Amino acid sequence: MSATLFDAVLTTSDMSDVFSDTALVQAMLRFEQALARAQAEEGLIPADAACVIASHCRAEKYHLAAIVADGRVAGSVAIPLVKALTLAVRAVDSTAAGFVHWGSTSQDVIDTALVLATREALALLDRDLQDLLASLLTLAEQHAATPMLARTLLQPAQVMSFGLKVAGWAAPLTRARERLRTQAARALALQLGGAVGTLAAMGERAPQIAQRMAAELELTPPAAPWHTQRDEWVRLGLEVSVLVGGLSKIATDLTLMCQAEVGELAEPMASGRGGSSAMPHKKNPVAAMSALAAAQRTPHYAAALLAAMGQQHERGLGNWQAEVAEWPNLFLSAHGALHALAGAMRGLHVDAERMRSNIDAQRGLVFSEAATMLLAAGIGRDRAHALMEELTLQAAASQPLEAVLRARLASDSALRDSVDAGQLQRCFDVDAAAAHCAHLARQRLAHLREALHREPP
Repeated sequence: MSATLFDAVLTTSDMSDVFSDTALVQAMLRFEQALARAQAEEGLIPADAACVIASHCRAEKYHLAAIVADGRVAGSVAIPLVKALTLAVRAVDSTAAGFVHWGSTSQDVIDTALVLATREALALLDRDLQDLLASLLTLAEQHAATPMLARTLLQPAQVMSFGLKVAGWAAPLTRARERLRTQAARALALQLGGAVGTLAAMGERAPQIAQRMAAELELTPPAAPWHTQRDEWVRLGLEVSVLVGGLSKIATDLTLMCQAEVGELAEPMASGRGGSSAMPHKKNPVAAMSALAAAQRTPHYAAALLAAMGQQHERGLGNWQAEVAEWPNLFLSAHGALHALAGAMRGLHVDAERMRSNIDAQRGLVFSEAATMLLAAGIGRDRAHALMEELTLQAAASQPLEAVLRARLASDSALRDSVDAGQLQRCFDVDAAAAHCAHLARQRLAHLREALHREPP
């Protein structure tokens, strides 16, 4: 599959190679090769014929552009490919040519080819996902106790630690990796059903042929053909979509924290990286951009897969064709996002001083809840809440909140007697708030590390 100029910027050459025209045609020919060999081993076709067929199952022997052009007319690239294979075999053995594609159908060829390509695509995703997770867990450990602003509804909320935030980034990716592995074991199955899914042309030897083919191609033997039963396959695509959603969460936070006005994070610096054609000073977060671009498009791919499930009778008209056309786009987009973020996280610049400065700039207002809870123990929650609302308004216009609160305590002996001075100081302790988050972060990291090194099912 050839990406456009603009698509190519948002994916990787490795994933483009997996779904290239040559790779997909070779995967289709691997199906034909495995089919002929399995049928020969079961005595359905002559062994000599299988050898001749297998020897012509090499993509470089065929004119791919012509096959694509003929596929537009035929409605499937498998039809002209099988015809070209048959002609090539007939040129050396007319008898063997009669056994090409014996008892199979074009959807068997294309579905199995996409399964083979998807297995490679998933390996690329898993590789970079492991790389990204390793970087995130290292960052989370390094900054387990680094204080930063937590923000809700895009506004400063309380103090947390950057390490806890990063652990939160890693958790859904860890779950996505496990679920992708589990679903792949179910969905990466051979497709072999023949004309209407009954394998009638192969007779009683059909189950053994399917078993032999699955073993040669290292695929799950199907319980039955799945020409129009796409549930396991679509679930696999949806798991990839959820992974992209997890990546978009990281990318969104990254872009917000990389804004110059915030200045808490920066993507790795390199010549030409994230530049502007007009403004030399610009350092754009291009890794986050790739992930956000994927997140914009992935819901449409997922919707297309779901919309295509209502396939008619034993072979779909239009919907299956739409599904197989969209399928590579999902992986091309996902890997572009994943690879870009994995690279960014390896060299992410964390400005802990700026994080602290942004907390200090809030004049203690982010500790209003802690102070309210302390006051509530002495004067009741409702009264404490009303008092802190009043004091936060004063603090926003004058002194830091702690100073305003202490001034009120100094002028109100009854209120002062209900508050422990040491506890009050701890309410406004940035490092104490971060230390609590560090404890939570390290608890979560232990589970995430275990999951990262867990063997697939």
